[in-house]
Amino acid sequence: MRLPAACLVILSFALLPQAERGKLFVITVVDSQTSRGVPLVELETVNNIRYVTDSNGVVAFYEPGLMDQTVFFHVKSHGYEFPKDGFGYRGKALKITEGGSACLKIERTNIAERLYRITGAGIYRDSVMAGMPVPTKHPVLNGQVFGSDSVENAVYRGKIYWFWGDTNRPGYPLGNFHVPGATSLLQSAGGLDPEAGVDLEYLLNESGFAKPTAQMPGEGPTWISGLVPLRGDEGRERLFASYVKVRGVLEVYEHGLVEFDDEKQQFEKAATFPNDAATYPSGHPFVQDDHGVRFVYFANPYPLTRVRADAEHLKQLESYEAFTPLKQGSRLSQPELDRDEKGLLLYGWKANTPALNPTEEGKLIKSGALKPEEALFALRDAETGKAVAAHGGSVYWNPFRGRWVMITVESFGTSLLGEIWYAEADTPLGPWVYARKVVTHDKYSFYNPKQHPMFDKDGGRVIYFEGTYTHTFSGNDEQTPRYDYNQVMYKLDLSHPRLSLPVAVYVTSDPRAPNQFATLRKLRAALPPPPSRPPAAFLALERPGESTVAVYQSAGAGGLSLRVGTPPVGESVQAVFHALPAELEKPPATAVPLHEFVDDTTGRRAYSTDLDWAQPGFRRSAKPICLVWRNPVRVPLPPALSTR
Repeated sequence: MRLPAACLVILSFALLPQAERGKLFVITVVDSQTSRGVPLVELETVNNIRYVTDSNGVVAFYEPGLMDQTVFFHVKSHGYEFPKDGFGYRGKALKITEGGSACLKIERTNIAERLYRITGAGIYRDSVMAGMPVPTKHPVLNGQVFGSDSVENAVYRGKIYWFWGDTNRPGYPLGNFHVPGATSLLQSAGGLDPEAGVDLEYLLNESGFAKPTAQMPGEGPTWISGLVPLRGDEGRERLFASYVKVRGVLEVYEHGLVEFDDEKQQFEKAATFPNDAATYPSGHPFVQDDHGVRFVYFANPYPLTRVRADAEHLKQLESYEAFTPLKQGSRLSQPELDRDEKGLLLYGWKANTPALNPTEEGKLIKSGALKPEEALFALRDAETGKAVAAHGGSVYWNPFRGRWVMITVESFGTSLLGEIWYAEADTPLGPWVYARKVVTHDKYSFYNPKQHPMFDKDGGRVIYFEGTYTHTFSGNDEQTPRYDYNQVMYKLDLSHPRLSLPVAVYVTSDPRAPNQFATLRKLRAALPPPPSRPPAAFLALERPGESTVAVYQSAGAGGLSLRVGTPPVGESVQAVFHALPAELEKPPATAVPLHEFVDDTTGRRAYSTDLDWAQPGFRRSAKPICLVWRNPVRVPLPPALSTR
């Protein structure tokens, strides 16, 4: 039997002299798919002694009374599964010997792969105890940081700058509540491969603890968000962030903007914003052109707030715009929808006006003021169609998928704030429709996830993201030792078959008799972006999937038509899209039939998912040609941001 590579590393230590091996029994848990050590796997004895693997997937075991004994370990981990034995127990009995070792393989049920912990103490504790190699310079304690909340980071002046929320320390229960910071090198500049880890160099105070970098005057903690580097006319790069002051039970009583001072290595106040403003910069930003004007977009997770990408506009709250259907100047306390004389709802970028969030949008739908087909938010599970309430996250352009990708945490999913979803869309504004869960947690939180685009590999095929692993808000009183209230890194391969999600398919022929279709990739190649793009006719797959059929465009005597299964005879063409066969016995709840309508006089064809579609002379065929995915978003979206 060929052992996984990580197991071979452990077994090599078993060959060292007894004096060097010491008394430890070294257990390594590896991912059965990748053979990499898995962090955050719990091993628990029958008498409830609990061990947790470090970032190498290692437990250094020594327990007086249990050495030279056979010991059974229950094995469990969020998003991973150990096989059951004959009695249904998920675990393994190991013969414990001094200087011995064992390797356990665990099956990953998550699509994303857990890599390592970034912050906190004891990241490689067990590996260090066992004398194993570790990738980082400070493997057991760095900057006296025990735990840190929610990350903000950006590439600034050739380095990655990292900042966090409230941070714990060894010396006292109260730590740093005013934004600790650190830097790390890009891999191209000598930094670690993000596959291996992140070497953080904390900005320290005189005691060696990570110092406050944004201590704004006033009561309570300072938190930052919207970290964005901007290059001014003089060519010098400057780093900005929004801040809030918090007191009591999460009462935000001050908003503003800060700028990083490179000499002091800390933020200085740049502006204070009024407390009754319609919108504020918040979330994870990206910079992008719209019709030749450069904007900063703030994603939280939907990028519905923007401002011109220069320092002066960033400081002026009146310069900020929100993408919203509300009348300009309206407020969420008394929302007024913006409709034209025909009752058409007018979405657009508007100053001094808030964006709706999914909760506010839901209230307007429930009251009858907003029709369901006028809603912007439609994120749902691609299989079940269950709504996914996106709570926070990030959106970035991905060249591998040729689309904008979202990493978001779901609120009130199978855990309160521990489920991470992946979605993609043609524009930053959407349509965000079908998503896939990539990380799950059992009654534990993993909130405020953020993708790190500076770490992308293979043209964006592999992406990396992290989030805050904590019992907070989860209802779970058991805190995972060392891991709780810390940042954990994940890797996601976008070529994974389960991440082939339905994408928008647009009508490119006369919409009165739609018979020609294209996805965004083909539209980009053939047409310049129009001032506005009608909603997608439906969604379908761009690449083959399990049990899918290819759909081709064919030209005949009656004009264009769709052919399912094989390309037109004598032609070498690519499929327009991939769909599910019409006769599929158990289609996903999100699938809808695509029908062909035929004009018996002219032979013309038209196609629609609407059973009631009608034009003079056309009749609907008895059976659908295939199954596609319904597009619930009927909001015309600005297409200018769909290309990079």
